[in-house]
Amino acid sequence: MPNSLEIQLGKLLHERGLRLVLAESCTGGLLGSRITDVPGSSEYFLGSVVAYAYETKAALLGVSWDTLNTKGAVSRETVLEMARGIRASMKADISVAVSGIAGPGGGTPDKPVGTTWIGLVGTDGESAQLFHFSGDREGNKVLAVDAALKLLLDYLQEGQIEVNDNTS
Repeated sequence: MPNSLEIQLGKLLHERGLRLVLAESCTGGLLGSRITDVPGSSEYFLGSVVAYAYETKAALLGVSWDTLNTKGAVSRETVLEMARGIRASMKADISVAVSGIAGPGGGTPDKPVGTTWIGLVGTDGESAQLFHFSGDREGNKVLAVDAALKLLLDYLQEGQIEVNDNTS
């Protein structure tokens, strides 16, 4: 872990005095675990919410029932609402939200297993990216966490949020 994504992130967050929060669904807390693997992460990491069920997304993160019922949990709209909700409630500078279909079941023709949305909200804007992973359940979770860490690192290194809906 000498120069891992989480260590690079931690250095940048610490240097800039920024506070990070997370809202996770399909990753089940793995993203928060990776962040807290870094000694001293309590200086910049405030916490996270693992919101797996619709009810939890609505109650704890402020995701609207209309969004959940019309767009689904795995959507651009949902991850942005998750990220906005956790950022506001925990008074953080930056938030990241992840929602996807890890597998092996749960996929549909429109949203196959591996479909994952990652949202990021900062003081200067917001962005969401769509990814399509092709691993097994554990592999898809790890790939989603790596993608979220990379998205956050890119944002911190570039200093601004690119507004896009890229697919990978």
